[in-house]
Amino acid sequence: MKGLLSRLGKCNSRLVSLSMQHLELDRLVWKIVTRNQFIKNLILFLKRVGSHLDHLSLKGARVTLEEGCELLSSLSYLKNKSLASEVNIENFFERHLAVYRSPLFCETMSKFRNLAILSLNYNCISDELLDTLCEHNAHSLWTLNIKCHIHDPHRQIIWGVSWGNLAKRAPKLRVNFFFERVMKHDKLARILLAEIPVRSINLRSCYFRDPDWTMRPTLTNLLPSYKHILQKLTLEFNNSHEFLDEELLQLVLSCRKLFFLKIWAFLDITFVERLLQNQVEGKCTLRTLKVRIYTSQHETIQEDHMLREIYIRYKDLINSELNYFVIAYPMM
Repeated sequence: MKGLLSRLGKCNSRLVSLSMQHLELDRLVWKIVTRNQFIKNLILFLKRVGSHLDHLSLKGARVTLEEGCELLSSLSYLKNKSLASEVNIENFFERHLAVYRSPLFCETMSKFRNLAILSLNYNCISDELLDTLCEHNAHSLWTLNIKCHIHDPHRQIIWGVSWGNLAKRAPKLRVNFFFERVMKHDKLARILLAEIPVRSINLRSCYFRDPDWTMRPTLTNLLPSYKHILQKLTLEFNNSHEFLDEELLQLVLSCRKLFFLKIWAFLDITFVERLLQNQVEGKCTLRTLKVRIYTSQHETIQEDHMLREIYIRYKDLINSELNYFVIAYPMM
């Protein structure tokens, strides 16, 4: 790897894009000496070519806080600032790190002066980081991709005014949230503040079922806060203990800019029919509809037949307007 980085450094003095994803440097398969030498070589390489890099992805690197900040600081080594426009540091730090508490991380991010797209984990988000982005990148920032995993710290308090200031200073900003097994309303309500210009929300429970968890208040009270701006919605959860057809339908109808909808859940077959009928009547303007209807039965012959009839009935609409994929799926 040292030889490869050395070769790249010599042959590409103006390297503009570098992607090294899923290194997973926290895994035991990496011998300590090899791991440390690799990080050292990568830091030296980024110091050499970092001033010209426009795109950097170290997604899944899983480094310590100090190592991560040193890697990112390497891009600003020559000019004391980085003009990179796209940086992906999702799953960049080791698991369970409360990066939001680190002044070093905010200081490191202050060296970026031209960010347009930034992807990171919610355990990196703080009022200080939002203020830093507002001060140095408001003129360029238009996309924040934020992942929140149940095993990453996500209990920090972020003030709505911090999000509001960033949204005001960066009027083109849109935020995409990806939640994995963070499904309870109280946790989501602490994160999904009304001041955030949310474009996309992805909620996944990964088939886990929690009888103490309910999705209803999230669908009826929280997500409608973004009805004027939400464009993409993905919901994957095991709701075998509660039926949510009506709440889901009303949410979709209230989000007038929603064009992408993906739902994997226990639903009645008629949910799809009602949704398509509303599309016919112009009450929603979906362009992509992907639904996996969970069923507690081993066989889905009856459901498949009903879905086929619905498809035939709305065939013209589907073929002309929709990227359409709907199936029944046994969930035992």
